[in-house]
This record gives sequence, C-alpha cells and structure tokens, in this order.
Amino acid sequence: MSVTATYPTAALDLDTDVLVLGGGPAGTWAALSAARAGARVVLADKGFCGTSGATAPSGTGVWYVPPDAERRQAAYLSRDALGGHLADRRWSMRVLELTHASIELLAERGYPFPHDDRGAPAHGSLQGPEYMRLMRKLVKGAGVRVLDHSPALELLVDGDGAAAGARGVRRQRGDDWVVRAGAVVIATGGCAFLSRALGCNVLTGDGLLMAAELGAAFSGMEFSNAYAISPAFASVTKTLLYKWATFTEPGGEPIPGAASQGGRSVIARWLAKGPVYAQLDKAEPSLRESMREAQPNFFVPFDRVGIDPFTQRFPVTLRLEGTVRGTGGLRIVGDDCATTVPGLFAAGDAATRELICGGFTGGGSHNAAWAISSGQWAGAGAADHGRRVRAGAGTTRVAAAAGTVALREGRAAAFSPEAVIRQVQDEVFPFETNYFRSGDKLGDSLGRLDGLWASLRTADAASRDEAVRAREAAAMTAVARWMYRSALARTETRGMHRREDHPQADPAQLHHVLSGGLDEVWTTPSSPLTRPQAELAA
Repeated sequence: MSVTATYPTAALDLDTDVLVLGGGPAGTWAALSAARAGARVVLADKGFCGTSGATAPSGTGVWYVPPDAERRQAAYLSRDALGGHLADRRWSMRVLELTHASIELLAERGYPFPHDDRGAPAHGSLQGPEYMRLMRKLVKGAGVRVLDHSPALELLVDGDGAAAGARGVRRQRGDDWVVRAGAVVIATGGCAFLSRALGCNVLTGDGLLMAAELGAAFSGMEFSNAYAISPAFASVTKTLLYKWATFTEPGGEPIPGAASQGGRSVIARWLAKGPVYAQLDKAEPSLRESMREAQPNFFVPFDRVGIDPFTQRFPVTLRLEGTVRGTGGLRIVGDDCATTVPGLFAAGDAATRELICGGFTGGGSHNAAWAISSGQWAGAGAADHGRRVRAGAGTTRVAAAAGTVALREGRAAAFSPEAVIRQVQDEVFPFETNYFRSGDKLGDSLGRLDGLWASLRTADAASRDEAVRAREAAAMTAVARWMYRSALARTETRGMHRREDHPQADPAQLHHVLSGGLDEVWTTPSSPLTRPQAELAA
C-alpha cells in the first residue's frame, strides 16, 4: 500500500505497522506486545526511553494479587466505594490476571525482585530504574526501533479520519521525523502541569491534545485534582511513608486530622494559611532502615540538605499531579484499548483508569498494573489493526497533518509558551479552585481558560525551537478545560471530585462523564451504570 503525504517532508521518514508514542511502562509494554504479535514497531519518546516519566526515578507498588478468586474479589471491592462505585469488575479482573502473569515474566527475564522474611520473592513492588532498564532491553531485543529525544508534535490522519502516524522533532539532531503507521498507540502519560512532581516534567498532556485533534473523547476528566505531599524543598511526591508522620503548624502543635485518610484536604486548608511541617516520628527505629531500602529516592533530598526526617521537622507542600495520579484520560471503547478514533489506541495514564479505580486514585499500585496490562492490550490491538490497514495492496492512503495550535499560520503573533504555562498554572494549582471546587469558581476559571484557548487558536506557528514548548502549553490549556468542564457537569461529590456546593453523592449520577472538543468543549453523561446489589452493599 502506498501513502501520499500532505505534510512537509522530514529528515527521518519511516513506514511501519505500529507507532507507539511514549517510552514509559505503558509504551514499552505496548511496543513489546505489538512486536511479539509480528508487527513492525517504532517507539518515539519525548526523553530517553527507560529514564523519562514518572515511573523511571521512583519505586512503585504494583496491584499484584495471586490467582485466588476470593483475594482478587476482595482487592476489587477494597477500593470500590472509595472510587464512587464507578470501577468495572470485569476490567479489574482482567488487569489482575495479566499483571500477575507479566510480573512473573519480568522475574523470568531477570528483574531483581527482593525476597521476604520467608525467602519468597516479593512481587508487589518495582524499582523504576531497574524496571525501565529491563523494559528498554526487552523492547530493543524484540526489534522495535526506538527514537529517543524525539517528541511528537502532531498525529497524521487519513481520509477516513483514522490515525495514520505522527510527526515530530529530533531534539539532539535539530531536525524532524515522520512515521507513517497503520495504527498509533498513545502512551504519553497524563498531565501534571509542570508542577515539579518527580519525573513529571515530560507529562504535559501532549498525547491528549493530539488525540483530541482527531476527535477523540475522554472520560473521567473531573477526577484530576490529585495533589501529593512533598517536601517544600524537593520534587519527591512518594506519599506512602507519610503514614508514619505527624503534621504540625509552625509553632509545633499537631494539626488535627492531617494524618487521617482525608488528611490532604486538612493540609490544603492549613497551607492556605501558612506553612505546614511533618516529621516521620511514628516510625520505630527498627523500621527506618527498611523504609530507606524500600524507597531510597524519598530520602535523597533530605540527605542533601542535612535533615533527618525521623527526628527533625521539615516543611511540606502539596504538588498537583493532575491526571497522572488522577483517573481521567482517553475513553476506551474496546477490550483492546481502542479509542473513539479508528486506528488510535491508548494505554497507561493517557487512558482513563476509571475502569479499575473509579473516581479515586489508585496511586502507583493500580496505575502500574494498568500500564502493564493496557499497554499489552493496546499493542496487540494496534498490531492487528495496523497490519490489516497496511495489507490493502493497490490502494493509496492519504495522510495529512492534524495538528492545530502553534503548528499552522495564524492571524496573530506567535504566543509565549512560558506566559501561557504560567496562566494555566494560576488556574489549576490553587487549592481553593481545584481541590475545593464549586460551580462559581470553576465557571470563573473556565472563562479565563476559554479566552486563553481562543487567543492560542489565532496565534501564528511557533518556530522549530519553540514548537515543543508551545505544544506543551497548548496541551495544558486543553487539559485544564476538559477537567473543569467535566467538574462542572458532575454536580455532586464522588471519589476525589469534591464540590463544596454539592457535598453529597447523588445516586442519579452513577455514570461516567464523557468529554471532548477543542474550540467548543462538550460533556455528556454515559449510560447509567448498573451494579449488583451485593457489590454495593459490600
């Protein structure tokens, strides 16, 4: 099958069955799965595949449950109510099954799992550096062509509206690339709005914007107000160890409720008034060394500044992790993680995680399992679709560039990406707008964000040097608008979405909120969800 291009030529021009955008866990599992299905695969990463993204510098738990029906049912139900009863049992069981098998595969391929006190391998957590080093090795060994430091700028679309590849830049070479593909997997992660959360500087929602430019829909974007505790002087947002912390106000008095399950809302209200301090004083001395072994990167910033977090107080803050630790993302419409756009698949944090988490974050554990499983389903689905598309011998497929903001000539001067980023952060960072939501505050913020988007749409194309940053700024603007429009549509409190003007859950809103659109953002409820009474009672 020949392909006629209606976009500029590039220094690197490739043709493949499957293009994977993103080189984190979801992207590498997708590429590996597609290659094992017999597809030709190209993976393009914004950074260096294996070292960029939220997982690479961190330790993470994994939603790993042995194949025992009762234990897996309990694992599913344990978070169901917390997520507002929006999760899907069938998807949860699929994820638990494939995650278990995949962790066993990692062990076989040499991942250095530690052993517990009984000498059995402990498969419930992964250390990012070792994990992603192995994933890169497996991907390269499977014959996948990896384009490092090669952020995508826009997707390609054929005459039928199907994804047909992507175009981007090679940062280290200072030139362009284009990959024409039978199918595309979006595994670019979520959007943390450049909040300085660890590993999230590459997670700016680029893949979500590119998908929306092809007409893709989203689900659960209101569940995007995830804030993580972090030392005020560092970017580490690993929060597990704070279960051993005492939180205090500047004078040293404990803050009531700060260490409870809903403690982050308490901390947020205190931070609005002044500094908050923490100390890991509840950890017994015998436990402290094992804490360091389990999450070594947590302690690095303390060691650098000479603070012992077990015996000394330190200032903390809350950093927005947005849709990275939230649950919203591209809507999934098939077991193979197909999106609403033909030929476009989604995996990891770029896809909605409501299917296994509902409306409340699964933290690293559920997200890690979802990346492993959704990556493999998306890769296999893309391989099947891509081969079928490209098997159309004798036909010509026209591939056009689909990008909008910052990529096409406009009526106004090119915008300043840094100025736009600051404007978006001013709307999504404040607790009083994003954490403690109300219709009035969301509406006011949306008015400013809609005006910002309108100005971006008239701006001229960015230069090659500014194009990546300009697209990041545009993506963050778009994500913020889907978030807040969805938050306005859900007039209740459910999961992590809190409406101060609607503080209770509404049984009539047991549905997902779907969204999409660029110039005009739309939302609509999904069909009502039906839940077995036994599950609801549990």
